[in-house]
Amino acid sequence: MKTNPTLRQQLAAPGLVIAPGAYDGIGARQIEQAGFGAVYMTGAGTSAARGYPDFGLLTMSEMVENAAVMARSINIPLIADADTGYGNELNVTRTVREYESRGVAAIHIEDQVSPKRCGHLDGKQVISREEFVSKIRAAVEARHTPDFVIIARTDARAMMDLDEAIWRANAALQAGADIAFVEATQSLEEMAEVPRRVQGPCLLNVVPGGRTPNIDLREAGAMGYKLAILPGLVLVAAMEAADAALAQLKATQMPPTITRGVAETFRRFGADEWDALRTRFNAGETMGR
Repeated sequence: MKTNPTLRQQLAAPGLVIAPGAYDGIGARQIEQAGFGAVYMTGAGTSAARGYPDFGLLTMSEMVENAAVMARSINIPLIADADTGYGNELNVTRTVREYESRGVAAIHIEDQVSPKRCGHLDGKQVISREEFVSKIRAAVEARHTPDFVIIARTDARAMMDLDEAIWRANAALQAGADIAFVEATQSLEEMAEVPRRVQGPCLLNVVPGGRTPNIDLREAGAMGYKLAILPGLVLVAAMEAADAALAQLKATQMPPTITRGVAETFRRFGADEWDALRTRFNAGETMGR
């Protein structure tokens, strides 16, 4: 059972909630152990871990399965990408129920046409205002407990303009969404404009190399953002570290030096707890009974 502050409790407290992104239980546990209060499940990383680009190729069931693994691996809230909700209002209803039943704390649903694309790529399309608001209303009504947080994401800035994106963000909040997520603002001025004009809590998506400029997260908090996600943080770090280790092995034929042993690695994933259970139940002796 999770005993740390819920996501709603964190959002109600002063300051910016920072949720680094991960794509599996290893990264989720590392984020928790680094002292962060929440984890973000990246859809792009979840796709990449299955060998696909972030082109909306994964199904709802695949995304929910990954969210379930990550949520059970940590004792802090998990915020998960739920893409477009995987269909119409009926699909959105099931999507909310599936994520919520797996112990996920929050999801975001966007207004892209399916199959969607990464919010920082070209070639996106968005659904109508009316359809987006209807899907957000369905998501809000589908949850079983008010603790489950609904985040409404709009990609309208790229396809239309910032005014349209802000209109959609406000309409989604009026429909019951808890947080507004205006994707891919294209300058620091636009970034600052969002929390000034959106009438509710705002999420900032930090994607180095994407359309939104990099920013000190203390400055983002001062702008008025309440939640910041960093989807590619662990993915990029893991890829770069793996590339370096593989290049070293290829060049030297010697495995890279490690800084921690096998037992210490397993301890980070609960080995002490499982060893205690083994001792308590004499699990090592059961084969001889």
